[in-house]
Amino acid sequence: MSSYNRLIKLILTLVLSLNLYALNSKNDTFKESLYILMAIDAELNKHYIQSALLYENIFHKTKKYEYLKKAIVLYSLKHQVKKVKKLTYDNIDNFPKYKESLMQGYILATIELKEYENALIVAKKLLKLYNNAKNYSIVGDIYYKLKSYNHAVTYYESSYASEQNIDTLLPLVDTLYSYLGKKKKALSYLETFYRDNGCEAKVCVRLFRYYQQEQNLDGIISILTALYNTYKTTYATKEISRIVTLLTQYLEKKDIYKAIDFLEINKLDEPKLLTLYAKIGEKRKSLQLVRKMYRKTKQKVLLGQIAILEFELATDKKKVMKHVIANFEIAIKVAPNATFQNYYGYLLIDYDLDVKKGLKLVKEALKAYPNNLAFKDSVAWGNFKNNNCKEAYRYMKEVVDEVGLNDEEIKLHWIEIQECNK
Repeated sequence: MSSYNRLIKLILTLVLSLNLYALNSKNDTFKESLYILMAIDAELNKHYIQSALLYENIFHKTKKYEYLKKAIVLYSLKHQVKKVKKLTYDNIDNFPKYKESLMQGYILATIELKEYENALIVAKKLLKLYNNAKNYSIVGDIYYKLKSYNHAVTYYESSYASEQNIDTLLPLVDTLYSYLGKKKKALSYLETFYRDNGCEAKVCVRLFRYYQQEQNLDGIISILTALYNTYKTTYATKEISRIVTLLTQYLEKKDIYKAIDFLEINKLDEPKLLTLYAKIGEKRKSLQLVRKMYRKTKQKVLLGQIAILEFELATDKKKVMKHVIANFEIAIKVAPNATFQNYYGYLLIDYDLDVKKGLKLVKEALKAYPNNLAFKDSVAWGNFKNNNCKEAYRYMKEVVDEVGLNDEEIKLHWIEIQECNK
């Protein structure tokens, strides 16, 4: 941008944004106009302290509140608290129209400087002059900083009574709940606000946190459901997925079928839904879902799950064997998976399709998970089928010693291997 265009831009910014007074006004001077342009330029270039100094200088020359306010805002932006304190204090009585704002600015600066007793004196004077929710909150905040929580709550309650909104509610309930141990009262405030105003994010999140601490499962589920229904169309994917995950977890704790219904109805988190189907032994729905997932994603590793489910659901195992083997071959080549290796290997062994290859696969699975008893059973059965009775007995004995003979398949394997080892 040329220097000429930049100058035009600065002048327009001055006239339109600050709307102070024309540069050719009879009360204006060239020097003042130059200072204003320099201040705007410094602010546009994010040189905030330099800009604040210029505005302060202009204010001292013109005594106009607009410049004082601009200087205070810019000093606050750069945490120049002592400058804010001085400018506000020196001018509290100079601008009756803006006295409340200047007193608030002074109090906030003294709080930041940890001059709490001084802040409290001025804040109480402020409250006498301007009795409103914000000023009640300011006094409450100072008592909170002084760890005088009962006094803080008194003022927070007055603030909330004057103006019921999230900003006046949260300091009140947090102090009641976390510092005074009045948890039922805090929850009552939150629940009433929630009933009257719906699921405001900050309120519902606070309720969720408190319900967690109270281990109130019904409350948690209710709030997470409200959060999901309220914000499912407005939250970012990452945020809403976090709510879905939490809600599913808590629904599962209460009733796994309700968790399944929630995911099914809302068409959410298919991998989690698949896990829940597996927990209740819903193989047919599992197969339908994993096929749908495969059609949608083309992830070949899913073929391993399809293979297992197709085989287990088939009434004629030999009829589907060719297709099952083909799916397993693709799945384990894409990503080695101990579960798929063991299942596929066991089929090859048990159906005498390729005992050598099957034994290799189940050994690979056991190598990945050395303590897995199902994998040990497969290795024992593979060795038995390969006429290596001694090795078969060693692995099978470990399984039997650990879990006994209640399982029919383990019992059958143990009998066969014992006979082989004689």
